[in-house]
Amino acid sequence: MEIDDEMIKSKGEEEDKKKPIVVILVGAPGSGKSTFCDHVMRVSTRPWVRVCQDTIGNGKAGTKAQCLALSNTSLKQGKNILIDRCNLDKEQRADFVNLKNSHQVDIHAIVLDLPAKLCISRCINRTGHEGNLQGGRAAAVVNRMLQKKESPKINEGFTRITFCYNENDVQSAMDTYGSLSSINTLPSGCFGEKKTDSKVQVGIMKFLKRVDAPSKLASDKTDKTEKTDKTTPGTSNDNTTQENHPVNEVETVEEFVNKIGNGRLVLVDLSHGSKILSLVKTKAAKKNIDSKKFFTFVGDITKLQSGGLKCNVIANAANWRLKPGGGGVNAAIFDAAGPDLDTATKQRAGSLTPGKAITIPLPSTSPLFSKEGVTHVIHVLGPNMNQKRPNCLKDDYQKGCRVLKEAYVSLFGNFESIVRNQEKLCKHFDGVLNSGVEKVRREDDEVCGTEKNKKFKGFVEEKEMGGKVNKDWGSWAQALYKIAMNPEKHGNDVIEILDDVVVLNDVYPKAQKHVLVVTRVKGLESLSDVGEEHLPILRTMHDVGLKWAQTFLKENESLVFRLGYHSAPSMRQLHLHVISQDFDSKHLKNKKHWNSFNSSFFRDSVDVIEEVREEGKPKLNDDEKFMSMELRCNRCRSAHPNIPRLKSHIAICKSPFPENLLQNGRLLHAPTKV
Repeated sequence: MEIDDEMIKSKGEEEDKKKPIVVILVGAPGSGKSTFCDHVMRVSTRPWVRVCQDTIGNGKAGTKAQCLALSNTSLKQGKNILIDRCNLDKEQRADFVNLKNSHQVDIHAIVLDLPAKLCISRCINRTGHEGNLQGGRAAAVVNRMLQKKESPKINEGFTRITFCYNENDVQSAMDTYGSLSSINTLPSGCFGEKKTDSKVQVGIMKFLKRVDAPSKLASDKTDKTEKTDKTTPGTSNDNTTQENHPVNEVETVEEFVNKIGNGRLVLVDLSHGSKILSLVKTKAAKKNIDSKKFFTFVGDITKLQSGGLKCNVIANAANWRLKPGGGGVNAAIFDAAGPDLDTATKQRAGSLTPGKAITIPLPSTSPLFSKEGVTHVIHVLGPNMNQKRPNCLKDDYQKGCRVLKEAYVSLFGNFESIVRNQEKLCKHFDGVLNSGVEKVRREDDEVCGTEKNKKFKGFVEEKEMGGKVNKDWGSWAQALYKIAMNPEKHGNDVIEILDDVVVLNDVYPKAQKHVLVVTRVKGLESLSDVGEEHLPILRTMHDVGLKWAQTFLKENESLVFRLGYHSAPSMRQLHLHVISQDFDSKHLKNKKHWNSFNSSFFRDSVDVIEEVREEGKPKLNDDEKFMSMELRCNRCRSAHPNIPRLKSHIAICKSPFPENLLQNGRLLHAPTKV
């Protein structure tokens, strides 16, 4: 019986190991989702299927529904899925997470939370992108999408979540999933999520560099020196100087530590019992140097990332020929960086004199870059006491200390230059980001403000209510108020004037028929101002709206109308939209236009009246997230990638309207003929 139990248990574990994985990638455009998929599919022995909405329609953009259909088909075939969509909010992820309800799968999330500036840079510079997001408009799009970002949580239904904040994290995640065989599993839970301060979370760059002594230690002015370990990163075999060199190092740190902005200096050594670390630490404490800007660390300088210290720049105690080999830290760094460092170094310089340093940018192909995140190596040459090498000081230790000081000054100067250049780069991308935001504003003006200015051409802002204008409304947003208060002055725009309301055509309608019923009650600017005392005016506005809808239906019985309010209108003075549901209009141009009439942001008039009657005020769905929801047909609720595709679909869609709209008189249409 025990054997049978073991067999059953073993079989169950084997089944679990074979369970497919659905990996939902979460990240802005340019965060590396497609690269992640390509890498995993190329190196993994597991059968993977990439589900990409940009290409799912026979190489062209498709719908979320198509992505779900392909996912279901692939899972039935026992394949693993990589969901290549932005999936930045919970709602976008939910349908894919729910795949576990119909399939025995694990649901994983890979969160590519890279700096916005990096994502924008990639998008701007790329060409031939599948989703056609490239060039100058990328900054605005990335910024806009990141505003709705919601980090995934385990309670959404995920088995495992991996957070990646930089390219090294991404590479590690790619390696993890790329190495999975068909029988491997990954532990459940949340991995890599930052628990740090807000500066790190918003991507403030912190450079961590090695400030290793570019020399061996000598105990006195004689020829006695410590023996250098030829295989261990730590010191260069070309140089010796006095044991008191930490004084030079710390004093130079003290001079530079306030010049390097968000940079930090770290002294690295392999041994916990390192005498040099102890001396430096003591001296730095005596000088009250900020321990957040300068500190010590025990570890291998070529594997700091693996040891928990994220490092961008490392200093190499080089030999004068700037050649690989020779033992010590120089050999270790060249070995870890691969031939790319040697090639890049030769392009910059052939040799180095004592007391000087030179910065070598590492190519992204270098293992030290891709695995450890090291972007620069600074070669530095200290004083030389070896008579077989050039510039030997011949035991002149006083001069040796001066040269050593020069070496640190040159080293830190090079590092300061890297930090300064990076800060300029950040400012450049901030400019790109800000210009992108401004571009969005200009685009919004084109589709909203400019049209509205044209729509109410000739209106001049006047001082009202004792010379004051509501500061919450821009000048163009006052136009409806002006019409409502003095409709007789605007006969060309108004189609009906009553005691309590005026009716006017929307000059830029979003459907074949689109009119506004505007209240003439002062102080009633939007739904947020509505209370129980306003029930009579709400009923009047509704009745007038019904009358106009019925008038239009007599002209065209195929139309269907909906009456409602925007939760947060863009124009002052409460107004009811009477709009046909064909949305056949050249003025319906973007997602905001569509979602303002086809999401919970649009409040049906009958619901508003009922809520005010029962609760004294209407419900407001004024969250901006409604404006950025995906485009869905107002009939069958299918998803579409852009407005042209959506318009083509709704022009032929004959599906019935959703059940909630068919109830309580929310839709108005011509009577069915018997």
